[in-house]
Amino acid sequence: MSRVFLILFVLVYANAVSAETRLPEPKVVKVNDRVYALLGPLGLPSPHNQGYMVNSTVIIGDKGVILVDSGGTDEVGKHLAKAIARITPKPVTHIINTHHHGDHVLGNVAFKGAEIISSEQCKVLVEKTGMEWVQIMENMVGRKFPNTRPVPAMLTFKAESSNNRSFEGVKMVLWVPRGSHTPGDMMVYLPDDRVLIGGDILVNTTTPVMRDGHIRNWVGALAKAQEFDATTIVPGHGPLMSKSDVAKLHNLLAGFYAGVEAGYKKGLSDSEIRGTLDLSEWKNLHEFETNMGGNINRAYLEVEAANF
Repeated sequence: MSRVFLILFVLVYANAVSAETRLPEPKVVKVNDRVYALLGPLGLPSPHNQGYMVNSTVIIGDKGVILVDSGGTDEVGKHLAKAIARITPKPVTHIINTHHHGDHVLGNVAFKGAEIISSEQCKVLVEKTGMEWVQIMENMVGRKFPNTRPVPAMLTFKAESSNNRSFEGVKMVLWVPRGSHTPGDMMVYLPDDRVLIGGDILVNTTTPVMRDGHIRNWVGALAKAQEFDATTIVPGHGPLMSKSDVAKLHNLLAGFYAGVEAGYKKGLSDSEIRGTLDLSEWKNLHEFETNMGGNINRAYLEVEAANF
């Protein structure tokens, strides 16, 4: 009996180890001596990527590291911690969450003792929906994450505020726009480094996900993002961006919303509106087929509410 138990233990342990080792390595991009982008693979959470498909940013301060977005499970958080340790021996002392979606916040649990920072609404949504996001990640990856749990922010900032702060000797602007990609977005600007970290308000080469969004506000946030004096822009997903990339996304989203609004005012349904939209540029983006139907429906509902 003890031999059978030992064999089962070895098998379970081997499966757990093998799952952890299947995590893709981040693409590490050195921006300067203290800022590094850890670019995750594109795609939805899956058995292939084990739930790792998000960009994070490492900011090295005086005695510790500020990490922007911590990944989608405790395993992803630990995976990122190993990547950070290869860059600097300093511990992660602060984590900034750009919004409440699980792929950006559920890795918080891997960084014991770190101060978590977010918008006020992001904290509320992590508390309200965090366990739902754990279930989403488990369902999409196809296995359980028993050590993953939501850890909400300790320090928060109000909606529609711009906050000048310094953490670990690093000056930053924490900008909380009107809800755009989600009701609780926050962007991070490093003035001394000319780096803007956008969360999922900014995505590159992949289709924006609008299901929790307010698209008109999102268009406005993209316009404001172009006012920052940034030479390096880190999106929530995809390769690094330039200001021209942000301008392209701004125009794409503004044109999309205007097209849905025009169709609504003609009395068309959301399914009829799809045939009237010029989606040629959208079709080149990753996850177009997965997300575009829901995006049109979300925009339609927003236009309908605005014209009620």
